[in-house]
Amino acid sequence: MYFITISEMIGTNGETIARKVSKELNYNFYGEEELFRAADELGYLNDIKKLGEKSPAILERFFSEKPKIYLDRLQSVIYELAKKGDAVFFGRGSQLLLHSFECAFHVLVIGSMSKRVTRVMEEKKINKEVAERIIHRSDHDKKGFIRFAFDEDWLNPFLYDLILNTDKLSIDSAVKIIVNGALTDEIKSCGMDSMINLKKLSIQRQIESLLLEAGLMSSHLFFTVENGGLVKLLGMVSSQEEREKIEALLKKVKDIEKIENNLLVIKPATSGV
Repeated sequence: MYFITISEMIGTNGETIARKVSKELNYNFYGEEELFRAADELGYLNDIKKLGEKSPAILERFFSEKPKIYLDRLQSVIYELAKKGDAVFFGRGSQLLLHSFECAFHVLVIGSMSKRVTRVMEEKKINKEVAERIIHRSDHDKKGFIRFAFDEDWLNPFLYDLILNTDKLSIDSAVKIIVNGALTDEIKSCGMDSMINLKKLSIQRQIESLLLEAGLMSSHLFFTVENGGLVKLLGMVSSQEEREKIEALLKKVKDIEKIENNLLVIKPATSGV
């Protein structure tokens, strides 16, 4: 199986190009609508909608675990979709989530501000000033989201295998270039190891989000995801009740086959003061 991730500067026809590439290759397409549908099946729809493709507000980021919970669940959805096979992912940090897989081909679609403004004006039937504001807001949000989620610059050229400037390229020309690039011998097909890794990554993100949401994630709690859906719990908790609650939470994750609970119950020291 193969993956193509396509990211865009708004006003560059990136989404249209992505949809045409998926159709040309007969790959599944995952944009916002498809992502929301998959999130709904996992019970994560509200969380994914709240995160959006922007950085969370400063106060919420520093005084709440919610943004991290939403992010974990977004990532688990993308990994779940990737497990289904050949796919084109549009945005949402997919270029970073799938960056370590040799079967993934990463594309960034860019354009000059003047061309982008013209396209947004035409698409949305708005004036130049509003179009410019929409573009600046979109660029700002994407920069903030990738910085928050991955501590990366979304325009870092080394994140991509191909960068296309659509100022002069037609949509069909861009599609042809991407398809030809994606079918080269250097893009290796994902093997069984990749499928196993996707499953592990999805489980990891689901566990993290559950523990964060329940207020049970701590610096003394660790877990590993092994082959065959085995999860090992390690570290310390303050009570038997907490130990059992953590294990019960993990049982909600569908792909976990077995839980090895090695958590030690260590009663917190009482002060004599």
